[in-house]
Amino acid sequence: MIASALRKLELGTVPVATPTGRLVGASGLLLEAAGCPLYTGQRCQIETASGEWLDAQVVGFRDQLSFLMPFKKPTGLTTGARVLPCADKAGLMIGPSWLGRMVNGLGEPIDGLGRLTGEHPLEAQPPKVHPLKKKRVSEPLDVGVRAINAMLTLGKGQRVGLMAGSGVGKSVLLGLITRQTVVDVVVVGLIGERGREVREFVELSLGKEGLAKAVVVIAPADESPLMRLMATELCHSIAAHYRDQGKDVLLLVDSLTRYAMARREVALALGEPPATKGYPPSVFSLLPQLVESAGNGENEQGSMSAIYTVLAEGDDQQDPVVDTARAILDGHIVLTRQLAERGHYPAIDIGASISRCMAQVVDKPHLHAARALKELAARHAQVRDLIPLGAYAPGADPATDRAVALNPRIEAFLCQGTNEAAPMGPCIAQLEELVA
Repeated sequence: MIASALRKLELGTVPVATPTGRLVGASGLLLEAAGCPLYTGQRCQIETASGEWLDAQVVGFRDQLSFLMPFKKPTGLTTGARVLPCADKAGLMIGPSWLGRMVNGLGEPIDGLGRLTGEHPLEAQPPKVHPLKKKRVSEPLDVGVRAINAMLTLGKGQRVGLMAGSGVGKSVLLGLITRQTVVDVVVVGLIGERGREVREFVELSLGKEGLAKAVVVIAPADESPLMRLMATELCHSIAAHYRDQGKDVLLLVDSLTRYAMARREVALALGEPPATKGYPPSVFSLLPQLVESAGNGENEQGSMSAIYTVLAEGDDQQDPVVDTARAILDGHIVLTRQLAERGHYPAIDIGASISRCMAQVVDKPHLHAARALKELAARHAQVRDLIPLGAYAPGADPATDRAVALNPRIEAFLCQGTNEAAPMGPCIAQLEELVA
């Protein structure tokens, strides 16, 4: 009797049919399926004309139609092709073996060094920390860049934007920060950038020593927008995991603008109306959700600092993505083309940049020295164009005369070679000596 009941129970758990949908539409990267209930975020497989299967994910629905977006370029699709919903798989497992590895947006290794193993489940979405439980930003972060350490000091747990137009030196500066920053783990997200830069960044910017303590998540420009979105969220989840293990983590995302563009592609494909510069409203509501997943965790946990590069199209600092990033981040570092054209590297405009956490992580003498140097630089900028014309007459304003006299030393102090180290302590000492 009991055996018969168990057999019935076992037979009842065996599916008598596999739910299958059909492909009824394809427009660009957006696919439409019908005939099978699917939920948003679910993975599916679509049969191609050659008998192979294309992986996709449900991104929306309308009436009886489900909207899917493939992870790779869709080729060989036919009307009526089978759509199979995938069973929920076990999530990614992460551990120390991830350090020194390169993965794609799905967490699959792409460096040819074998499969990844781990002891801890990795959250599919970046975890959120209650705002009242977040550890305060109270310790300085040494990034090894003199202009930042001295004038725009960052704190452990701070999130900052690196803003500039194309070709001004964002990626080079990011590489310098990657090599010099004093942290336990570096998580790098190369999102939507040129494929050529991937190997260059890994070999030249990170190097063997840097890669040993780094995890690199790669989704170049030729990947689908869905892969770019997943790669950005994955690198936040990875960084949050190591933070929660008690480590000091630096998250670098190059770039936040490409993430916003990928969001725009998905939203427009789903029929959302464009708003500011073609960006749908949902993009500007999702950016804060992503950024807020970075930062410090609870008191007993480690720190998670984040640096995002933001592309100012046409050098427009009022670009909607730049303006949004400036509002939701804890500071911004602006690189200008004028400084780059003068050979001033890194091309950081200290007057247009700000670190909102600097006052919390430095002492008063350092803060006063940084403000004094900013004032000297601003005074010199007022008369810069007059000096070559001979229209500037010394003696009218002693403060301006001092700024003009000190300008060569200030320029030399703010410049730095791509292989030059600039630890925090010597930077502060040089700054205070300069303005004394």
